[in-house]
Amino acid sequence: DVDGTVEQIKKCADMGIDIVRITVQGMKEAKACEGIKKKLLEDGYKTPIVADIHFTPKVALVCADFVDKVRVNPGNFTEGRKSFDTIDELSEEDIKEAQDAIEEALTPLVLKLKEQNKAMRIGVNHGSLSERILFQYGDSPEGMVASAIEFGEVCRKHDFHNFIFSMKSSNPQVMVNAYRQLAREMYKLGWDYPLHLGVTEAGGGADGRIKSAVGIGALLLDGLGDTIRVSLTEDPEYEAKPCVALRGVAEQALGKGVEPFEEKTDRRKGVFYRRECTWPIDVPLNQDGSVFARMSVKELASLDTAQMCDRLGLRLRADGDVQKDWKSVDVVVLDGMVTPNVGVKLKTLMDVPTGVICKAGPNVPDGATILVTCEDAAEGEKMSERLGGYAMVFNGEESEETMLAALNNASPRLVMLKPKSDGRTFLARRFFAKLRQCESSVPAMLWYEYPKEEGKDQDDVVVNASADFGSLFVDGMGEGLLWDAEELAPDMLRESSFNLLQASRMRISKTEFISCPSCGRTLFNLQDTTAKIQERTGHLPGVRIAVMGCIVNGPGEMADADFGYVGSGVGKIDLYVKYDCVKRGIPSENAVEALVDLIKENGRWTEPADAEDVEAEVGAVAVL
Repeated sequence: DVDGTVEQIKKCADMGIDIVRITVQGMKEAKACEGIKKKLLEDGYKTPIVADIHFTPKVALVCADFVDKVRVNPGNFTEGRKSFDTIDELSEEDIKEAQDAIEEALTPLVLKLKEQNKAMRIGVNHGSLSERILFQYGDSPEGMVASAIEFGEVCRKHDFHNFIFSMKSSNPQVMVNAYRQLAREMYKLGWDYPLHLGVTEAGGGADGRIKSAVGIGALLLDGLGDTIRVSLTEDPEYEAKPCVALRGVAEQALGKGVEPFEEKTDRRKGVFYRRECTWPIDVPLNQDGSVFARMSVKELASLDTAQMCDRLGLRLRADGDVQKDWKSVDVVVLDGMVTPNVGVKLKTLMDVPTGVICKAGPNVPDGATILVTCEDAAEGEKMSERLGGYAMVFNGEESEETMLAALNNASPRLVMLKPKSDGRTFLARRFFAKLRQCESSVPAMLWYEYPKEEGKDQDDVVVNASADFGSLFVDGMGEGLLWDAEELAPDMLRESSFNLLQASRMRISKTEFISCPSCGRTLFNLQDTTAKIQERTGHLPGVRIAVMGCIVNGPGEMADADFGYVGSGVGKIDLYVKYDCVKRGIPSENAVEALVDLIKENGRWTEPADAEDVEAEVGAVAVL
């Protein structure tokens, strides 16, 4: 569909996109690239076009005449579709033979691109590594790097250097690790090729934006990355705005670093390290990641019990009992002096149990945690032991000596990093290095504020904050968050906080969907189908479901999913459990219910709570 593709590219360009990648499945599509490029130029659009190639070296050669860059996937450019279980041993001769086959298939394309002064993207994908690489390295960042380097060496052998690497994964932690490892390897080799960043199959809506911002933002704040794509299960032009916001994250970080400091971990060598914490028994923190919420005394005083439960994600039963749910706030941080009636409400929260942090005062209930600053604690005397203890706020600028004195005087149950300035990632890394030097194992929460800014909306705040928090969470820094943003409503802040923890591979609070953006290979209506699957299965915390439009990355992405829904032909769906395809060729109109049946067969299904019954319970109590 030349006209349809041209219109999509124009929409993208008009939204600020600099480069557009199009799917090229076969020879017919390769020849269509000529018409696409011609029409764009006739209409005054000089936006560079990238042809996305899988399985077909001959097709790459044809479309290279018409496009500006060709993307090749090392996982399937020469080795085709994977079955994952056909190799049981591999000799040096086998490896050399496979590498020779890569050179034979890739060299004609390299020479053509070199002759025409065009570019190549060596686009490695965690979900479509070759069988040989999987056998040699497993499903790992190391395998991704090895695959990229093999293709880069062929290019360099022919003195072709106009290429860029990408190392995508649907798992932001794997993606960040893979890019960092590739950067380290390039430093060793003396290479300096650009990097294209992306989290593949990120999904849509806020989830897709958060997951992409965690991975891409972490790398941009490392100084890595030259082009970016936020891959969304939405119309392509909607990818522009979060990309622009992420570019802003990188631009705003310039000049916001800190003085050099020593990290006593192997984080920079790619070793993941999560702090070993001493968890308090009298503050209900979640060891997989805690969600905090800030409220004023005035706001809490204005809420009845049902409204308070709604505000904090708690569940109010018909008998008046208040209980936690999957997405209930763990701890409330209260602004202002506690009044007698608010003290009663705090006692109700603490009985749930929901943690309460507030300033000291006569109406504070026993067991609440008292908020103190590092400065005050360091200058004062040893604080008395009390139920609930103390929560200590740092701004990240304190000296190690001040931190040590404050920690010794207060013995806090938890600490909170609340920076006064930008450059949060760098300041927080230094803060955690100092905590380590203080030999402190106290849980540390990140408290970041995002005041309203002219020209920035909710999407901008979500992307900025996800990059700030995610850049630390992917490295195991931080045991929870207080996301304080004026632009976001309380419900959205709470939901986004849980989504952010899940995207960072910390706390799982809902079904996770790995869904690709629609492209020319998609064999069913991806957006509608994904929405139907989310509606039927979105109530299954801890279950990961991959929804893939075609077989390019589908089978490989099953490595990170429990169940898979993959297009296998027009109107036909294959269903997977992990790597294994267990049902083939299901008519698409029956496939969503077949997926539900498969989840039930594997013991992962629970019936959703009846929303009307829950609402009736809450309403009855409100009336009483």
